[in-house]
Formats: sequence, structure tokens, C-alpha cells
Amino acid sequence: MDINFYKYQGTGNDFIMIDGRSFSLGSDPIPYIQQLCHRKFGIGADGLILIKAHADYDFEMCYYNADGSQSMCGNGARCAVAFSSFLGIIDRTTSFLAIDGPHTAEISGNSVALRMGDVKEIEYIGKDFFANTGSPHHMRFVNEIESFDVVGTGRAIRNDSEKYPEGTNVNFISAISADTIMVRTYERGVEDETLSCGTGVTACALVYGEIEQKNKINIQTPGGNLQVSFNKIEDGNFQEIVLTGPAEQVFSGTISVNVPSDAV
Repeated sequence: MDINFYKYQGTGNDFIMIDGRSFSLGSDPIPYIQQLCHRKFGIGADGLILIKAHADYDFEMCYYNADGSQSMCGNGARCAVAFSSFLGIIDRTTSFLAIDGPHTAEISGNSVALRMGDVKEIEYIGKDFFANTGSPHHMRFVNEIESFDVVGTGRAIRNDSEKYPEGTNVNFISAISADTIMVRTYERGVEDETLSCGTGVTACALVYGEIEQKNKINIQTPGGNLQVSFNKIEDGNFQEIVLTGPAEQVFSGTISVNVPSDAV
């Protein structure tokens, strides 16, 4: 079967986008997602997103990591919003559903401001930190982040089965100024460093905002710049979290795959 797809990227985090309103990859899509996301034998991407119709929202975002696992993806969600606008499903604002619940977003040019879910108190793990921003994130401050072994150290933490039985994403942070940080991320499901991670930079911004008593943090990643704003309420929870950054269509095409018999 021929599949029409679009390739999007948000600060270097790249995704295969498919209009899933009248198409599916069947009851077991994982082998096909792995094939499509493979950078040597497929289109190549950090993840794949299906846009589906939903009775109560503008659309539903079904996000898959490159290995076929599912999670929330901040940059993927911003790209999903841009793609839905391209398809004519939405205009400048939207309310949509993701794996972690409902989200709202607003488009301005090629920038998408995404309202993230509320986050409970940040957990302290020795000198490190942990937060769940729709996906789990371990965070560590490091020096000389440009030369730091993100893959080796990140993989070891991600695979610490005693601490993280289901694995975790791992972020490394370096302070640049009182309101700006540099972040590099090892992503679970991609099993490598990615150029950017939306849920990851959100978690890092909350941690750094706590330290510096700021409610808006600028984040530099290898793939580009993002911004996170938020409010912290008295019980320690974080609300009104907004992740803002670019989301751009790179190219479109058609690929032929052998899809399962129950696919539409």
C-alpha cells in the first residue's frame, strides 16, 4: 500500500506525519512504525504521528517513538498542531487530545505555543532531579555540556532497572544565564541523543526556574531554541505550562509498505 506522509521538525526533533482520519496501520502498527522511522531503510524520524478524528476535540494525536512505543512528545505535539493547520482541521487555536490528556495550542507564523499538562512537585534524587511532564525525565546539571558523553551516561541512567523499571528519558543541563539554559537529551524509545526534546526541556525549565525563582526560561538545544513559561502554586504543583518554539514542514512524499490485512 502507498502511504502519503509529511515530514516535520521542531528544533531538530523530526517526525513522520500521517493523516489518520481515513487510514490506519492496523491492530499491530509497531513493525511498520519501526520500518518507516528507520533512517537507513525507511523515511527516517524520531517518531511517527497519526492525526485522528475525535468527537470531542479538534483532533487526536497518536504519537509513536521510533521503536513503536507510545508516549507524550512536546515537540511532536507542536508539529501535530502545525500539520493539522496545514490539513485545514484547525485555524490559529486548537484543543486536541494526546496520550496524557487534553491540550490547547496557538499558532503564530511558524511558532506553536503548546499548553502542557500540570506537573506535580519535582523529585530530588541526590544531586539530580526527576519530573514527569507527560513523559518521565531524569535531569542532571553538568559542566562542559558540549563535550559531555550524553549517549553513554544517558543510556546507563535510562537502563537503571532498579531506579526506573520502565526506563526514563535523561536530560543534561548547563546554566548560561539566570533565565537561559542549554539542554541535551537521551531519549527513551529513540535510544540515542536527539537534537531536542519538548517534554525534556519543559522538565528542565521547571527545575531551573525553581532554582533561579523565574517563571519563564529560555532553552538552547542542539536543534534550536525553545521557551517554557509556567506558574507554581502553593502546593508545589506547576500549572499553566506553555512550551513555545518552531514547527516546520520539511518535505512530503509517498512510500510503499506491506501493511497488515486489517489496515484501512
